Amino acid sequence: MAKPNAFYAQSGGVTAVINASACGVIEAAREHRDRIGHVYAGRNGILGALHEDLIDTNRETATTIAGLRNTPGGAFGSARFKLKGLDENRAEYERLIEVFKAHNISYFFYNGGGDSADTCYKVSQLSRKMGFPVHAIHVPKTVDNDLPITDNCPGFGSVAKYIATSTREAALDVESMAETSTKVFILEVMGRHAGWIAAAAGLAGADRSEAPHLILFPEVPFNKRDFLKRVRQCVKDHGYCVVVVSEGARYRDGRFLADAGTTDAFGHKQLGGTAPIIAAMVRDELGFKFHYAIADYLQRAARHLASAVDVEQAYAVGRAAVELALAGENSVMVTIDRKSDKPYRWTVGSAPLSRIANREKMMPKRFITKDGYGITTACRRYLEPLIGGEDYPPFKRGLPAYIRLKGVPVAKKLKAFRPG
Repeated sequence: MAKPNAFYAQSGGVTAVINASACGVIEAAREHRDRIGHVYAGRNGILGALHEDLIDTNRETATTIAGLRNTPGGAFGSARFKLKGLDENRAEYERLIEVFKAHNISYFFYNGGGDSADTCYKVSQLSRKMGFPVHAIHVPKTVDNDLPITDNCPGFGSVAKYIATSTREAALDVESMAETSTKVFILEVMGRHAGWIAAAAGLAGADRSEAPHLILFPEVPFNKRDFLKRVRQCVKDHGYCVVVVSEGARYRDGRFLADAGTTDAFGHKQLGGTAPIIAAMVRDELGFKFHYAIADYLQRAARHLASAVDVEQAYAVGRAAVELALAGENSVMVTIDRKSDKPYRWTVGSAPLSRIANREKMMPKRFITKDGYGITTACRRYLEPLIGGEDYPPFKRGLPAYIRLKGVPVAKKLKAFRPG
């Protein structure tokens, strides 16, 4: 009897370390060749399963797979594609099971955030009902750090390190020019509902006299009058002001400052840029010269400045997913469990997807200062271990040397899928 195969896919926005999780999954599976035949990867995420567009990772060399650990982006392609509910479009889920059955796939490793956790959960449920049970294991990934139960999410530590570093470096630049040039610098970071990335910028300064002077969190309603008052006072006290704003900053009534009036593929509000809106307020109300920057893709692609802790954790959750599946676990997510802050100790665990799907972890109130513009000692204690250590990729001719996959396709066995 043929050995069962595994399917791996990447979902949503990629990170600097998501490929390290892919490396962990594939290397662990290769160590169990007696129990897992091939590891097939979905080209462009879950779309690869729906369209039976599979990549045979067995055709990649061990050196190439090992190189995934150092490579940013999504090596197999990701997608912002959310499967509808079972009642709304059962055909998509049935198609997934049909593809899994055709290719003898018994293990499903889905590497993503909250939406992929939901998909993973539904696939595990439906596969049992359809008589072809699949061990569905969710491999956590999100720069937003908003998955519940797990202490932190792979991908976040590296973004946090990049943002804290960039804030410190930009602040030194602004400070040196403030007497005759820019008075206010604004850095916009990712974080639609949760302010974890914005909070990480707070690590750049030892205290509130150092940049960033003001952090705007999604969890704290934006008060324009109070904000401008604080910017004016900051410039008076220090000669300049550095502001870090989450893309998800919002007014008390829940409206995003940067609501563009459209939605993305996941049904989330499309945000049009918060930094220029804040900058316009500073210009129009205070008359200060300003500059702003939007970190955007740079913050999640910066493998050259990845946190060594983040790389290690991303790899570990990939390996753990395979071990959990082979141990008979199903419908669970791999978690990172913190044991201590100093010294920093952690282990991997697991939690049922029923407790994770469609839930978000926001910044706790105790992590935000009472005035709503900074991080507390407790927050700093939580964040600092996650940005620890450097794990530089190999360099060649002065630039990072990242790998490229051959991406050999698997022969199709089914008719083309035409969604209803």
